[in-house]
Amino acid sequence: MSRWQTPFGFLAIAVIIMTLNFSAWNAMLNNFAIEVAQFDGAQIGLLQSLREIPGFLAFTAVFVLLILKEQTFALLSLCLLSVGVAITGLLPSMYGLFATTVLMSIGFHYFETLNQSLSLQWFSKAEAPAMLGKLMSLKSLSALLAFGMVWLGFTLFDISYRTMYLLAGGCGLLLCLLLAVSMPQFPERTPQRRKLLLRKRYRLYYLLTFLSGARRQIFVVFAGFLMVEKFGYSVTDITALYMLNHLINFFLAPIIGRWIGRVGEQRALTLEYTGLIMVFVGYGLVESGYLAAALYVVDHLFFAMAIGIKTYFQKIANAGDIAATSGVSFTINHIAAVIIPASFGILWLINPSRVFYLGALLALASLIASQWINRDLAKGPLELSAAH
Repeated sequence: MSRWQTPFGFLAIAVIIMTLNFSAWNAMLNNFAIEVAQFDGAQIGLLQSLREIPGFLAFTAVFVLLILKEQTFALLSLCLLSVGVAITGLLPSMYGLFATTVLMSIGFHYFETLNQSLSLQWFSKAEAPAMLGKLMSLKSLSALLAFGMVWLGFTLFDISYRTMYLLAGGCGLLLCLLLAVSMPQFPERTPQRRKLLLRKRYRLYYLLTFLSGARRQIFVVFAGFLMVEKFGYSVTDITALYMLNHLINFFLAPIIGRWIGRVGEQRALTLEYTGLIMVFVGYGLVESGYLAAALYVVDHLFFAMAIGIKTYFQKIANAGDIAATSGVSFTINHIAAVIIPASFGILWLINPSRVFYLGALLALASLIASQWINRDLAKGPLELSAAH
């Protein structure tokens, strides 16, 4: 077996596939929706709500795992993601964009569920923060490549949206083929329960996950839309901003991962949520395109600290619960994510600033909830005798 044919090697290539596809899709989305599909704020909100429905259904992954191994399921999910991205430009209508977005999203959200599950199973508690930081750094490097491809395509070659989406999805499918033919099947360290699980012991993790999903939608959906609609950012401007975000994360994510391992999850998340309160208030008040871009970069950097939620769960969880709970947690994460884009899209038409002020309130709720993390950690992991 080659040195790169390892669990980390599998996850690294898988993260590259996911990021190349999703970053290229996302970099063009707002401009494609506005310029080609003629979307307004309410329609972009509806699109994003539809995109999150597969995330809401992520708990169904546990039923698929009755038939497929997690590693195989992850690979099939990446193939579905790549196909969805590849055909996006071929259906440039409102309903076409809705359909390709849902297809892409099914693959994306199943993979993200399995990625979290596999990484928490394959990495020990001691190494997990640093390894997750390395994967996040690799994710940022892959995003830089995707954004660079989009930027060059539109700046130097005057490429069409259709061609760029086909190129991104095609690259993803080729890398999926590489994974399929080169990687062995890695064994599970601990047998996983193939059923739905809701544990009282994990209630704080569920709450933090729910608030994270609600808060992140405001960043993903409306912060980027603010740049295009209010400040007139072009597709190359948005892509350059994404590239700056990921360039910073490429260098800082491994450092943040190691730092979380040293200072603990509660201190890291306290800093993240305090900073996000200020960032969201800033979005609501900003009148300068340059200042808005600065807020966007800081916002993206704070989200790198969300590693702390995953490692906190790993420390309190029973090892056999990880796969099933990963699916349930993604569903919980997306309960608000299904509702917020569409409902906040309507609020956006009335007053965009109110969207971001509500985001600040969500960050405040996360800050308050995070203060109970150390109490939970002091109890230790859930024992098998207490699980039933």
